[in-house]
Amino acid sequence: MITIKIGGSVVDGLHPTTISDIKQVSEKEKLILVHGGGKEVTKISEALGKEQKFIVSPGGIKSRFTDKETAEIFTMVMSGKINKMIVGMLQKHGINAVGLSGVDGKIIQAERKKKLIVMNDKGRKMVIDGGYTGKIQDVNAKLVHSILDQGYVPVISPIAISEECDFLNVDGDRAAAYVAGKMQSDKILFLTNVDGLLMEEKLVTKLSLAEAKAILPKIGFGMEKKILAATEALEMGVKEALVANGKKENPISAAINHDNCTVITR
Repeated sequence: MITIKIGGSVVDGLHPTTISDIKQVSEKEKLILVHGGGKEVTKISEALGKEQKFIVSPGGIKSRFTDKETAEIFTMVMSGKINKMIVGMLQKHGINAVGLSGVDGKIIQAERKKKLIVMNDKGRKMVIDGGYTGKIQDVNAKLVHSILDQGYVPVISPIAISEECDFLNVDGDRAAAYVAGKMQSDKILFLTNVDGLLMEEKLVTKLSLAEAKAILPKIGFGMEKKILAATEALEMGVKEALVANGKKENPISAAINHDNCTVITR
């Protein structure tokens, strides 16, 4: 079983062979897709006149601040537009996909963050209200297994549900890590727009879990979340995490064969 995380914007930039590659791999392996779509959320929020705020954690992780209105737009864009676009693309190529959000059947359960510690412009820590951001607690693996057992490919958007039934924004990479971990996937693959983790302009092809955790503070915005999510997945029992380029031919098969990508193992 392989869990694949694709970015929402990567869908436009994916290599034309990606969907046929997904089809080929899905004939041999059970596949779960988790997608993002932050750029599209930002674009539509701005078109609706809702300014987006981004915050940085003391650990250097950048994320969207989600108030109630943003949470509604996030749900609409992620679980509506992007999720169905991906499902439609897969259906067109004969892959029977089922679009789900983390809210459906409580696939992704999270706790609403009451407070967030963020860095202000002067580099000082400050505490702000948590808004509608979630910390993932659990995944309804039983439901996802039953969908896979029926021969479908689940496509999951990263909206989580809280105990109080609030809809929460959770990071797509970390949602993929939790899904992979709780489903006991053999591999998790993060498709992105570069070949993998680049340090000093060079591709890092192999890392152990310990090495990946040690270099986290040195990784720049964007990639740091993927490497963090990779380490979380490995700690939950996934055997191998891959970060690979979605813009090259047959990106999934290439990554599985460790062709020019970053491979992180326990």
